[in-house]
Amino acid sequence: MKDAEIKMKKFSLSVASASTKQILWNLFLIASGSLICTVAVNGILIPQQFFGAGFTGVAIVIHYLVPPLPVSGLYLLLNIPVFVLGWVYVGRRFFFYSIAGMLFFSAALQWIHLLVPVHDKILSAIMAGIIMGIGAGITLRSLGSGGGLDILSVILLKRFSVRLGTTMLAMNSLVLLAGALLFSLEAALYTLIFIFVSSYIINVVVMGLSQRKAVMIISPEWEKISREIADRVHRGVTMIKGNGAYSGQEIQIVYTVIAFQELPRMKKMVRSIDPNVFMVVSDTLEVMGIRIGNQPHW
Repeated sequence: MKDAEIKMKKFSLSVASASTKQILWNLFLIASGSLICTVAVNGILIPQQFFGAGFTGVAIVIHYLVPPLPVSGLYLLLNIPVFVLGWVYVGRRFFFYSIAGMLFFSAALQWIHLLVPVHDKILSAIMAGIIMGIGAGITLRSLGSGGGLDILSVILLKRFSVRLGTTMLAMNSLVLLAGALLFSLEAALYTLIFIFVSSYIINVVVMGLSQRKAVMIISPEWEKISREIADRVHRGVTMIKGNGAYSGQEIQIVYTVIAFQELPRMKKMVRSIDPNVFMVVSDTLEVMGIRIGNQPHW
């Protein structure tokens, strides 16, 4: 009985330790991402009179109209209603981590002002997009977000499988329109470059090497190929029956899903078995599964 109690206590301590490490790691990601995003906002966007994206962009536009209102305070206020949606549609864990992200980002906007020495407008827009995309992507690699449009993007991803960067690019059109009408079309176009670059970088950072590839293989050596995929690549294989349209012969199609970094090894292995193999590789948006799934963890 005592041994069982000791083991249970050790197990509870290990779980608590792992949980604490996970919390600290996620807070580190959120804080790091917030700091990087702040460099883009205070170091490039505002000095260059660009508008920014999402709720940050709205806060910047209001700040330009009423300079005494700080971007950090405006961002904090704009986030209050959207957090209700995060609580209802995403989950409690994501909600609390996102509150931390919002507070980190607002505090960083208020206190950190590092000027990035890039003067050309186009280069500034590209650089700001890269920095913001990396920062937002790092934040979204955690179990939370920086608030604002991140929350709406995650809701659309979970409910409708719309990619994060795509949602942000589409929804920022209102910010660009307001900026073009209230200030200048030129600044709006520079901001569009920034938004496009940051959206692409976000997709790369969040999905990155976790992207999955769907592979279809047609070969008379399908049995050997399927065994090698299972034994050497350690991925599941599904056989699909088909018929050649010209020959009328029945064929077996090997179907599998692999990680992006496994693709070169897969191609080399398949070619070594059948040099005349017919192989189709396609991108996947999301994959659900215990061993190969890459759905985000919000």
